[in-house]
Amino acid sequence: MRHRVDRRRLGRYGSHRMAMLSNLTADLFLEERLETTVTRAKEVRRVAERMITKAKVGDLHNRRIVASRMGNVKAVQKLFNDIAGRFSERQGGYTRITRLGYRKGDGAPMAVIELVERS
Repeated sequence: MRHRVDRRRLGRYGSHRMAMLSNLTADLFLEERLETTVTRAKEVRRVAERMITKAKVGDLHNRRIVASRMGNVKAVQKLFNDIAGRFSERQGGYTRITRLGYRKGDGAPMAVIELVERS
């Protein structure tokens, strides 16, 4: 039973999972589109939407929080300078997940996660 379990473990221990999610999130912000498995895309959506919400506030405290959770400096700069401005009027739902089918090698369900308002 999954009583009050709020995240997926993705077959990794905690620090490895957070590193993977922060790297995927940084790639999403830099490329604005990412192809991955459906389960990873759902977890990346949680992380990315929280970071975009923090970037919309735009103060130094939120910038430091986002930078500490996502080690990529270029992704943080793009998030605060470009992406946050695009979503200033939107109250949530910054990403879209589209299912692609199944991966040939192991049959994992694949998806594309992208920002809703792409440049």
